[in-house]
Amino acid sequence: MELQKQDYHVERPLMNQEQLEELGRWGSAPRTHHWRTWLQCSHARTRALLTQHLPILGWLPHYPVRDWLLGDLLSGLSVAIMQLPQGLAYALLAGLPPVFGLYSSFYPVFIYFLFGTSRHISVGTFAVMSVMVGSVTESLAPDKDFLLDSNSTVNETARDATRVQLASTLSVLVGLFQVGLGLVHFGFVVTYLSEPLVRSYTTAASVQVFVSQLKYVFGLQLESHSGPLSLIYTVLEVCWKLSQSVIGTVVTAVVAGVVLVVVKLLNDKLQRYLPLPIPGELLTLIGATGISYGVGLKQRFGVDVVGNIPAGLVPPVAPNPQLFVKLVGNAFAIAVVGFAIAISLGKIFALRHGYRVDSNQELVALGLSNLIGGIFQCFPVSCSMSRSLVQESTGGNTQVAGAVSSLFILLIILKLGELFQDLPRAVLAATIIVNLKGMLMQFSDICSLWKANRMDLLIWLVTFVATILLNLDLGLAVAVGFSLLLVVVRTQLPHYSVLGQVSDTDIYRDVAEYSDAREVPGVKVFRSSATIYFANAELYSDTLKQRARPENELEEVVASGQEDFKAPDVPTLKALGLPQPDFHSLILDLGALSFVDTVCIKSLKNIFRDFREIEVEVYIASCHSPVVTQLEAGRFFDASITKQHLFVSVHDAVTFALQHSRSGPVSPVLVSLFLAY
Repeated sequence: MELQKQDYHVERPLMNQEQLEELGRWGSAPRTHHWRTWLQCSHARTRALLTQHLPILGWLPHYPVRDWLLGDLLSGLSVAIMQLPQGLAYALLAGLPPVFGLYSSFYPVFIYFLFGTSRHISVGTFAVMSVMVGSVTESLAPDKDFLLDSNSTVNETARDATRVQLASTLSVLVGLFQVGLGLVHFGFVVTYLSEPLVRSYTTAASVQVFVSQLKYVFGLQLESHSGPLSLIYTVLEVCWKLSQSVIGTVVTAVVAGVVLVVVKLLNDKLQRYLPLPIPGELLTLIGATGISYGVGLKQRFGVDVVGNIPAGLVPPVAPNPQLFVKLVGNAFAIAVVGFAIAISLGKIFALRHGYRVDSNQELVALGLSNLIGGIFQCFPVSCSMSRSLVQESTGGNTQVAGAVSSLFILLIILKLGELFQDLPRAVLAATIIVNLKGMLMQFSDICSLWKANRMDLLIWLVTFVATILLNLDLGLAVAVGFSLLLVVVRTQLPHYSVLGQVSDTDIYRDVAEYSDAREVPGVKVFRSSATIYFANAELYSDTLKQRARPENELEEVVASGQEDFKAPDVPTLKALGLPQPDFHSLILDLGALSFVDTVCIKSLKNIFRDFREIEVEVYIASCHSPVVTQLEAGRFFDASITKQHLFVSVHDAVTFALQHSRSGPVSPVLVSLFLAY
């Protein structure tokens, strides 16, 4: 049924701020004392706190077993099948023996099952986090520190023990940061990592991951590079030593990569017909291990293999507090990046399935996963996009799927892990590289951002270049710093406009953009697109005076008459022999203001004073209540500036100005100062 057109006509008197407060019975919002509720104790509050900090108590008792259990079981098995090869592979990225990737796929996942609020993300090893850990372990425990003799033989046992201690201590420190930030409700920190920044950072990290795997693909022995330009040095060294490549290793990596790509293409083509995706990575690992054992790839062709994978769990080990000072900067960067990735994915799935993710509780859950995992010699983890998509697409409804996958990994650790001792490392490298496709595809952001938003493109490019050249930790710091600096610069250079009335309406728009908008005779309406604060208050004032400047001949009169000037008894523009401005009222549209500071208040008072000196009355329009409260607290109002100068809309202010135009006294000194702009 079509809606009938109706004409609406609203009549009301002109309304300034004082009249609005009286009519609407305005009063400051009552102050709430949250500390009083913190000290209250009751059964309901205790239960609420428990379910808030241990969310499993809220949803598990109401878990619909018949509807969801089968989907969660199948989803958990599917994720575990992916988790196994990725855990082994990402441990290599972290510079650790592969078995520690299995540990990191068990403990943190089960902890998140208890404390997390997202039902669909898959917590565990992740390429970006692993390469950040690897940059720390390889820089603080390089191969050259563990040489046995002049033949450059590395004591791998001592090196791996040192790196495991570094990685586990780093995980504990990352967990402490995340839990601490979560408890003080600092989850909003992730808002400083914009989507272009995160996508560019993960793209640069994927390039770092790709380069780090080249030594396993070609079977090369490379020096450990760390710090700025380490990626460039690694690429140059790989190119220099390509002639030393092990042919058997290269062939193994290429064959494994081709198989993985073919299986992924088949999964994409047959997605609608397959109840579960073909476990290409697991099949490739099993096949490569069998071929390696049967053919003897290590003995006959020199292909490097995973080696000893001890069965069983390791006892907990206390972190080394002496390493905290060395690791604190990297730990904070890893904590923020890990949380940003996890909460971004968590919110995507929450919006898709209609539930809420608590960002502060997610910080606590992820922090506890890393903290407890670090005690059991795990390295820092986050969540994987590919595994999360599999967990959702295979019928996962809750974190029961995560618990099932962690129990499956536990079975591998206890009984089946030693079967993969002959697995070629080149196959793990191929698995990592093929799984980078999703992140490397983010290079397409450059084209889309070029069309959509050049500022976001600039953030993307600066983040990528800084991360590539300065490494992951310094690159993140530069990216965040540049992003915040760009925000400040954009607020310092807002769009200023003079507004005109659209014919036969109470709508006012920029006269430079709307051809039908006309300035109201005698009234100048000025607007800024950003809030006014200490960084742009002077620019606001200067631009206002430039846009409201009288005709050029006024300057000539003042310039030529300064020497012969003699103040008359009645100091008005007419009495001084100066031409009057072409407007009698100035209206400042402050609808864009979200806050004011002391510099803004002083600038506004100076604007009132300066324009009154040249017989122009100033009014303010569209000021929000919180800003009015801040103006009151900053002593903006006095005998000359009252709430009667504040109007609820630009049209009210214009109408009032036309009805009450006046002229007043003027100071010749201030006239000359104003015209100097």
